[in-house]
Amino acid sequence: MKVKKMEAGLYCVHCKEDVNHEITYINDDIKRIRCTECNRTIEMNMDLKKEFYKELYERISTKPTRVTNEYREDLSHLLLSIPFRAIKKPYRVLKEVHSSRRVINTYKPKKK
Repeated sequence: MKVKKMEAGLYCVHCKEDVNHEITYINDDIKRIRCTECNRTIEMNMDLKKEFYKELYERISTKPTRVTNEYREDLSHLLLSIPFRAIKKPYRVLKEVHSSRRVINTYKPKKK
């Protein structure tokens, strides 16, 4: 999962003026908007596990098409790169899972 933070000038209801806000995106969806002046925060409800599974499903389901396109473009490159990919892939997947878990744990709803 990708986390992006942006700043934007928005009207704050609490400050009653246009001030900078920090907007946090997770996979192109807004998760949080925070006023940098008064620190008021608006949290959007988002099922992060569902987002993770959707992202994972999309990557798995498009893999055959991506490999076929590589095969059509350059078969020799594909055949030469398969052994290296087979070695590197488990590490890359593990790294992505750890980063996604960090995002899920950071932005999971707090129990009241």
